[in-house]
Amino acid sequence: MRLVIARCSVDYAGRLTAHLPSAPRLILVKADGSVSIHADDRAYKPLNWMSPPCTLKEGAGEDEGVWTVVNKAGEKLIITMEEILHDSSHELGVDPGLIKDGVEAHLQELLADRIETLGEGYTLIRREYMTAIGPVDILCRDAEGRTVAIEIKRRGEIDGVEQLTRYLELLNRDPHLAPVRGIFAAQEIKPQARVLATDRGINCQILDYDALRGIEDDKLRLF
Repeated sequence: MRLVIARCSVDYAGRLTAHLPSAPRLILVKADGSVSIHADDRAYKPLNWMSPPCTLKEGAGEDEGVWTVVNKAGEKLIITMEEILHDSSHELGVDPGLIKDGVEAHLQELLADRIETLGEGYTLIRREYMTAIGPVDILCRDAEGRTVAIEIKRRGEIDGVEQLTRYLELLNRDPHLAPVRGIFAAQEIKPQARVLATDRGINCQILDYDALRGIEDDKLRLF
């Protein structure tokens, strides 16, 4: 990661245009190619940024001090340096990721142990049911004996729906399992993911982590 503190102005040229006048700012250039510009407020949110894939070109000659960041859509982030106060690079290595209580593996284990959460008559076939493109989190049968494939996420987004769609396509080629329907299960499901899942005939299920662990909700209930 490269850290640059500089007095600079920033111009964005793309679908919209934006201008940041001259001021001292922090510029982060990450190993994935992303570039973000930060002020000394706003917590983690940058003033402007360019997500990867993108390329950074540092100007030379008459353009010295001008950084131009271009993404695959041709949008540009132009940073004009007036004074560089600090410039350093640091090798952070591969991050192990954030480990939280209630990650997907634990949700999968809890739901498999309490498969009746999905409805009366549900029975587990197995966890981590292997396919040619990877394991399905849970394979089970509903009360009518139909096969159900479940993809579990902490936060349900479009990528998860796409993943489950690919699993369903493969599973439905197996005459011993077909027809197979899908359930997209998560602690939170984004509206766009819910719309896509519904359009593809996939049911959505919100998972209550505390309820799966057998912890009673301490909120007042009417019934």
